[in-house]
Amino acid sequence: MIRVIVADDQALVRAGFRAILEGQDDLDVVGEAADGAAAIALARELHPDVVLMDIRMPGLDGIEATKRLLRDGDAPRVLMLTTFDLDEYVYEAMKAGASGFLLKDAPRDQLIGAVRTVAAGDALLAPALVRRLIEDFVSRPAPGASPPAELDELTERELEVLTLIARGLANAEIATRLFLSEATVRTHVTHILAKLGLRDRVQAVVLAYESGLVRPGESSE
Repeated sequence: MIRVIVADDQALVRAGFRAILEGQDDLDVVGEAADGAAAIALARELHPDVVLMDIRMPGLDGIEATKRLLRDGDAPRVLMLTTFDLDEYVYEAMKAGASGFLLKDAPRDQLIGAVRTVAAGDALLAPALVRRLIEDFVSRPAPGASPPAELDELTERELEVLTLIARGLANAEIATRLFLSEATVRTHVTHILAKLGLRDRVQAVVLAYESGLVRPGESSE
């Protein structure tokens, strides 16, 4: 059973999400919060697998709440929710450590799938979203800047996989591109995250672009 907390300042929105999620046999909404501070307190008390976190809430907003929550050693996955399709919020959510980003008007099946995806340890990162983010919010490293030392720990194949992750390709697409099995790609991804000390693919994308391994405007072809 996947345990979920819904954090949103609108009671009707929380009720709607609860109704959708609790209609699934494998999902259980264990708590609701009306602001970021309450979400943190509830998460530390109830130990959910996923927190649905609205970005805009009074007091402590969802991004700051996510930053504070993910400082804990055994933190849940965070799926950010917003009505605002603005890149700045997506990028800040990624930087804060969120495992995914979803608009509130997404279809119910997409919401259900998103919760299951992040609970399984994966990340929601659509290629179109990656392209917008890197074009607008990830600047090129300063001249002479060198990649972080951690990248030296990666094999040549792992660097290839990381590059394709950063360009928005899913495991199946990476497998096709590199003539590997999907299981082998998953193994490479696991090794990459472990070597770099990263939580998930979202953090891998941020590191790849900020380190200069991949640069804005480069094609995935």
